[in-house]
Amino acid sequence: MATITLLINGSEHKVEAVEDEPLLSVLRNRLGMTGTKYGCGVGQCGACTVLLDGKAVRSCRLQATTVKGKVVTIEGLAADGNLQPIQQAFLEEEAFQCGYCTSGMIMAAQGLLKAVPKPSDDQIVDYMNGNICRCGTYQRIMAAIHRAAEKGGKA
Repeated sequence: MATITLLINGSEHKVEAVEDEPLLSVLRNRLGMTGTKYGCGVGQCGACTVLLDGKAVRSCRLQATTVKGKVVTIEGLAADGNLQPIQQAFLEEEAFQCGYCTSGMIMAAQGLLKAVPKPSDDQIVDYMNGNICRCGTYQRIMAAIHRAAEKGGKA
C-alpha cells in the first residue's frame, strides 16, 4: 500500500491505495464518492467517467497511484450548490431513465463542452461514443448537450 494525495473536487485527499488500484475503487470504496459508477471495469461503458484536468477519462482504467492533476467527479460538478448547465439540461430534457449511466454521461458531456463549446450532432456522437445507455435515451442526451451548449455549458 502506498499513501497518495489526490486533488478531488477542489479538496486534497490523502489515501492508502494498492499500486494497481483503479481510481474508481479509491473514489467509491475509500472516499465514499459513489456517484461515479462501476459498469464494465474495462473502460468500455463510460459509467465511471470523471474529469481529469477537464478531460473525460475512465476511472476504472486509471491507476490511482498515477493520477496527477485535478479530478472532478459528479459530486464536485455542482460543488458551489448550483447545477451546471449540463446537469440542468439533463433534467429539463429528461435525458435519463434508470439513471445508472447518467453521472458518466454528464461528466463526458461536460468534457465535450469544455473542448467544443458548441458541438455539432456529429461531434456529440463521436465524443460520446463509448458511453452506453442501456435504456436508449441517446436522442434526449443529445438534446440535453445542445441545450447546455446554448446556455454556455462550459465550466
